[in-house]
Amino acid sequence: MREEHPYGWVVVGAAFALMTVGFAAAYSFAAFFSAFAAEFGASRAHIALVFSVAAFLWFLLGAPGGMAADRFGPRRVALAGVVCLVAGLWLASRAQSLAVLYASYSVGVGLGVGLVYVPSVGAVQPWFTRNRALASGLAIAGIGAGNIAGPLLAAWWISAFGWRGAYVALAIFALVLGGVAALAIRAKPGLAAARATSGSSLNQAIRTRPFWLLYVSLVLACIGLFVPMVHLGPYAQDVGYTEAQGVTLVSLIGVGSLVGRFTIGGIADRLGRNASLAAMYAGLGLMLLVWWSTSQWWLLALFAVVFGACYGAYVALLPTIVMDLYGARAVSGIIGCLYTGAGVGTLLGPWLAGAAFDALGSYDVPILAAAALSFLAALSVAPLIPKKIRLAHSGR
Repeated sequence: MREEHPYGWVVVGAAFALMTVGFAAAYSFAAFFSAFAAEFGASRAHIALVFSVAAFLWFLLGAPGGMAADRFGPRRVALAGVVCLVAGLWLASRAQSLAVLYASYSVGVGLGVGLVYVPSVGAVQPWFTRNRALASGLAIAGIGAGNIAGPLLAAWWISAFGWRGAYVALAIFALVLGGVAALAIRAKPGLAAARATSGSSLNQAIRTRPFWLLYVSLVLACIGLFVPMVHLGPYAQDVGYTEAQGVTLVSLIGVGSLVGRFTIGGIADRLGRNASLAAMYAGLGLMLLVWWSTSQWWLLALFAVVFGACYGAYVALLPTIVMDLYGARAVSGIIGCLYTGAGVGTLLGPWLAGAAFDALGSYDVPILAAAALSFLAALSVAPLIPKKIRLAHSGR
């Protein structure tokens, strides 16, 4: 078998489609925020918690989802994820209370994304050696595509069918595109035999220092990462823009995310992958300071695009760094375990930001706290940067 098998690019396309479907359902939440506030009369903290619980679950499910993919293959696990996603969206369309949204949207989308995300990312890595960073970036660009399409499609469908009808439309979208993509994805032939002798096991990986440095960085960065995903739309309305303009800002994060995923390969080749990861974390912090400092539309749009680019780039880098460190043996399981750290951060960030707004009437404190934690995330992965690179960039 050739080193770079052509079917690997089919797997990339399938992973892209699966992540587009999953994250369109997830990031469409921004378009529903005002509808939920009007329908259920809930506080921003309680509405944000619907998303936070979903995101916590999809990151928490990354570990067992990745291990299941390593054992049973990514196709079966991804199909189960699509079923969960469709069921959660359809049940959410019938919710009569916020509690039912927790049980339907939060659980269904959380399980669905958790069972398609890590298995899809993990399935791509072993198909490539020379083009791994490019393939990984293209596959994970599906998250950015979902980030763009989800809020815009949801806003369109809400205006046409109401928020309940919009969830039915999203369920049909997930069933058709997600089902086809899940059937197309598969593990590289012969991978099971190769894994037995190549790379680290999950137990070996979690005993290493790099694993825990990456884990801490994800907890810190993700506390702030999802605050704009949930609260940028309401913030835009607070400062005088329309609901449509707020939804557009969230979609611009997706535009930036696509740019970051497609361009990070060249940057990482020059700076090194670990140094690039630290730079992207620092970029998130700088952009959060831009958000905090302005209410001008063009600056908010600039924030959204550059913030999205940093986000997209670091998400594209992480699986490749894991493959570099630990090999193919348990790549999906290791990535999944790392993403439980992202889950912890995501559970806290949007909910605490909403609680801070409810108490203080302002997003200043959560935005500044998110920026500080992003800078700490950059510092936490600094020990992974080879010493010669650190010296070169310090001018020594």
